[in-house]
Amino acid sequence: MDEKLLQFFHSLDRSLFIDNRYKTLAHLDRPLPIGHGQTISQPSLVVYMTAHLQLDKTTRVLEIGTGSGYQTAFLAEFSQEVYTVELRGDLGAKARQRLDALGYGNIRYKLGDGSLGWAEHAPYERILVTAAPKRMPEDLIGQLAPEGIMILPLGPPGYQQLLMVTKDKQGEVTQTKLLDVAFVELVGKYT
Repeated sequence: MDEKLLQFFHSLDRSLFIDNRYKTLAHLDRPLPIGHGQTISQPSLVVYMTAHLQLDKTTRVLEIGTGSGYQTAFLAEFSQEVYTVELRGDLGAKARQRLDALGYGNIRYKLGDGSLGWAEHAPYERILVTAAPKRMPEDLIGQLAPEGIMILPLGPPGYQQLLMVTKDKQGEVTQTKLLDVAFVELVGKYT
């Protein structure tokens, strides 16, 4: 595991991203409700997914599901630019306030159906999906750059596989299973 990623993980106060009665549980390594049927992911999984994206300061990342903004902070810290899409306006607005307060100026925000991605800024070297579609989101595969990596949970509600999807120079796509996971369902075209 990258030492800088671990240092950032230990320095970022997860409670800043929770504003309900679960705030006092922010130190636990488990997902917590943030409202609207959504969750903030468990910290160890956020670190795991971030590490598998293999980010650097030249990377442009598309994040599907801004949520609380916790995962977004990791992406912004270790990449050049983050494009994040959130379906729920109130969650997106709160996340933006938090991330602005932390000083991140390399994040672009969009309100809308994340399953469609953000085509006008494509292609992206990395894509992270933080809610689970039931089938592979072809719109996102199309927005992944050659030699790009996408991490996403895929499968039915309650049980999915966390996949690493890679695209080679010729556009061939390969999937590798990383973990069994349980994410909230991605709302949109691929539900």
